[in-house]
Amino acid sequence: MRSILSKGFFHFLEEAQADVVCLQETKARSDQVAEILWPPGWHLFWNAAQRPGYSGTLLLTRTIPLLVTTGIDVEEHDREGRVISAEFPDFYLVNVYTPNSGRELARLNYRTSEWTPAFLNHLLRLGKKKPVIFCGDLNVAHREIDLARPRQNTRNAGFTFEEREAFSKILDAGFLDTFREFHSEGGSYTWWSYQNAARQRNIGWRIDYFCIAAALRPSLRSAFIWPHIPGSDHCPVGIEID
Repeated sequence: MRSILSKGFFHFLEEAQADVVCLQETKARSDQVAEILWPPGWHLFWNAAQRPGYSGTLLLTRTIPLLVTTGIDVEEHDREGRVISAEFPDFYLVNVYTPNSGRELARLNYRTSEWTPAFLNHLLRLGKKKPVIFCGDLNVAHREIDLARPRQNTRNAGFTFEEREAFSKILDAGFLDTFREFHSEGGSYTWWSYQNAARQRNIGWRIDYFCIAAALRPSLRSAFIWPHIPGSDHCPVGIEID
């Protein structure tokens, strides 16, 4: 967060004309950027990790939600500041930063066997009241067309069978990958390594998503990726919904 504030983030907010912006891996507490003069008209909701400089999420919205909560009511998961849920009149919006399985897949079992079921339960609990939209860095390329080099990455974090299957289970519970509702081809990515000019060569991964409850599909107008926006190794993704 502190880095992108010096890389044109406020200009992006002005140009994007978004109603809501969700950020992940903020690596900051609100007091660490308290001296920043935020643009008028935005309401900020933070969920920082207990560990300094790690993980974290932030929700910016022009309209004050009916209710904002942090976490998924499971203490062992909520220490890392990975989820913010906001209730709006017609839906819930969930901002999530999914745990990375890590080097040598050290957290693969935690991520697929513990985190994913708990996160899905959170989505389903909210969905009993209103349709749910969830978005963020999900740290998985779901299908082979979602990364430039699938064969070379088959057993790497973000493209293991277990991670892909875990994401499929979430979608199978009644959610749609909005980008795939409009775009069936490959070559569209949201994250690129800083090494070997990967972004310039478009050697990337699509690991950032907006997913919606199937009931919201009639209201979905577009889903997009903005690879031209710099400032991070990820780029913005978004939707337009009535």
